[in-house]
Amino acid sequence: MAQKRMPTGTSTDPAPLIGVVLAGGLSTRMGRDKALLRWQGKPLLEHQMAVLEAAGVREVKISGDRPDYHGVVDAVPQAGPVGGIAGVAAACVDGELLIVPVDMPRLQPALLRRLGEAQSTAGCVRFAGHVLPMRLRLDVCCRDLLNALLASSDKHARSLRSLQEHVGIHEIDLSAEEATQLIDCNTEQTWREVNA
Repeated sequence: MAQKRMPTGTSTDPAPLIGVVLAGGLSTRMGRDKALLRWQGKPLLEHQMAVLEAAGVREVKISGDRPDYHGVVDAVPQAGPVGGIAGVAAACVDGELLIVPVDMPRLQPALLRRLGEAQSTAGCVRFAGHVLPMRLRLDVCCRDLLNALLASSDKHARSLRSLQEHVGIHEIDLSAEEATQLIDCNTEQTWREVNA
């Protein structure tokens, strides 16, 4: 009797880990494009891409209108990070998204690997007390939820916190030293402090 072959793409296949850099914001508090700030000799966007690759992602997607980086334009303009994630989700197969903001230059691959390797049935894995970075399970339910959040007229409903709460959250504890990697640079002052 011939043995049945399992079709590819079934639950027995490991879900691909896809890196996402959120780089579609307007940088209004910084006053200039955060993604192009120089960090360790290259644009911050390129640095974050390299960190994700070193953390073991299969590929990296850029959220935002970044033609030089094959960026994915938000389907709904100015819908914040949820809009960026929804745009990238539309350009990806189902899997696990390892999502980082462009303005977190101290992130290290080892810390991101902890998110990528965490065993959890929750739809979102994040560090305790921090919304980003995060790992998000991208499946039909998540796609439907992203579309529903984008359709909401309530700005708070379109927040990352709302997304995470809807899919379920698993939190990983951080040491004080690890927490220093999660400083985001939204202003010139914070950028100067990180570079000091």
